[in-house]
Amino acid sequence: MKQVLLVFLGGGLGSAIRYLVGRWTDGSFAFFPYGTFLVNVIGCLIIGVVLGMSLKFNTLSQNTVLFLATGFCGGFTTFSAFAYENYALLKNGDYLAFSVYTFGSLALGFGAVLIGLWISRLI
Repeated sequence: MKQVLLVFLGGGLGSAIRYLVGRWTDGSFAFFPYGTFLVNVIGCLIIGVVLGMSLKFNTLSQNTVLFLATGFCGGFTTFSAFAYENYALLKNGDYLAFSVYTFGSLALGFGAVLIGLWISRLI
């Protein structure tokens, strides 16, 4: 039950920060969903660092990993919003923004995980 509570609290914190990032980016979707793009890349970086440090040092407890990786990153990143925003871009015929958003999110997200793992090796 403790682990469920940790995931719940981490997810709530991640969701609240995601909301604030959306407000900070003005929630604008005029050309590009900047807020979702930003949180997904940052979330990938964070999960890479957390999981990399967990593997390297074996000092992060399972509860810490659950709170940060499963909870916080799960609440902070927004794949469902990503999918809907891609649908909206396609529906509006904005194929360039769709391509940049989709492939940029995947490439930068994957790259951010790799960078996070690399950072964890330097620490």
